[in-house]
Amino acid sequence: MQQEQVIIIGAGPCGLSAALELKRIGIDPLIIEKRNVVHSISQYPVYMQFFSSPELLEIGDVPFTTAQEKPSRLEALNYYRTVALRHELRIRPYETVLDVKRAGRGFELDTVDRFGAASRFAADNVVVATGYFDQPNLIGIPGEELDKVSHFFREAHPYTGMEVAIIGGSNSAIDAALELERVGARVTVVYRGESYSRSIKPWVLPTFESKVAKGLIAMRFTSRVVEIREREIIIEELAGARRALPNDFVLALTGFHPDREFLTRAGVAIEDEGYPYFREEAMETNVPGIYLAGVVASRHEANEIFIETGRFHGRKIAAHLASQRS
Repeated sequence: MQQEQVIIIGAGPCGLSAALELKRIGIDPLIIEKRNVVHSISQYPVYMQFFSSPELLEIGDVPFTTAQEKPSRLEALNYYRTVALRHELRIRPYETVLDVKRAGRGFELDTVDRFGAASRFAADNVVVATGYFDQPNLIGIPGEELDKVSHFFREAHPYTGMEVAIIGGSNSAIDAALELERVGARVTVVYRGESYSRSIKPWVLPTFESKVAKGLIAMRFTSRVVEIREREIIIEELAGARRALPNDFVLALTGFHPDREFLTRAGVAIEDEGYPYFREEAMETNVPGIYLAGVVASRHEANEIFIETGRFHGRKIAAHLASQRS
């Protein structure tokens, strides 16, 4: 059984940042990632640009330079991949941690790789940096399991000429609707709210409103999808009236949430409000030796912790582990 000082679960930006901070204090952690490095970013829309400026996405004091004011998805993938390679971070990709169990003063971790081969590791400390992009917020309606339904939007081209319904009213829904309309999709946005969300980027909203006013995008406020069928969707309006709309594809862009069941199995306490207990100054949970980094530490909404804030969690963890040595 392989013994490690620290194992980090998750190779997203916050997991990589924690690894870099630990290397600064002389600990060379092992990172176990069930997909690829910065998998969540690779799932973003192909042509997406970040809201944050590049310096707010930097980790390990490695400069992030871009040609534009805001970096693109492709630039971010290149940056984080390059940082991981140049710092020779030890990463085991495509390997899933199934369980974390207390073993003496440390922990045992059981894993399985993409071929089904099982492994077991021992670690003095564990950092959970699992993110949230694999846990979409399901609506729980009939038909949500159909192949025509996706909780991710990658690019618009496959939807050319199709009837596409978007569920949600966030930035991701608005951006997707605009891209889809540009390639000739017939787009309907179904949103529970009475008016546009305040979170929508102010420089994007006028363009979207103009498309709606011209009839190029159908915007249905105070409405919800109650059933998805092969060739149509059923929507319910605020007054209770239902109607069927022709439909080829559904993008349920309703957000994501961290996998907190995994934390519960490891013994981490979940507060009454639904978020995991941890001490802010050290990011340590109620289980001594288990730490949180990134969005898994969010208290209410998954998007309250971005890369620009979660990247500093590793610094707190490293400082706490260094203090235990002295």
